Amino acid sequence: QVQLVESGGGLVQAGGSLRLSCAAEGRTYSIYYISWYRQAPGKEREFVADISWSRRGSINYSGSVKGRFTISRDNAKNTVVLQMNSLKPEDTATYYCNAVVSGANDIWGQGTQVTVSS
Repeated sequence: QVQLVESGGGLVQAGGSLRLSCAAEGRTYSIYYISWYRQAPGKEREFVADISWSRRGSINYSGSVKGRFTISRDNAKNTVVLQMNSLKPEDTATYYCNAVVSGANDIWGQGTQVTVSS
């Protein structure tokens, strides 16, 4: 059993920054990797970034956020951070943390709202 708790969303002006956190609790040893997704009103949920829990720490970004967002991990704190810089109005969405785990379906957090004003 794994639970994800997200935090850090809010309202920011274009060009500003936000730092989202995803804290994992429970059977964290069963996690393969953690991803961030986002969903804007009227649009499908889309992939943002992911990071593995291997020693190599493989990282992937979507083309729309590469160079602006940075995903990182702190295994000691069981936390993944998404640092978002140079935010644009089109980044406005609900952001969700997702964990791929062994022996169960993917785990989703409750979501945190990010709003970027012009």
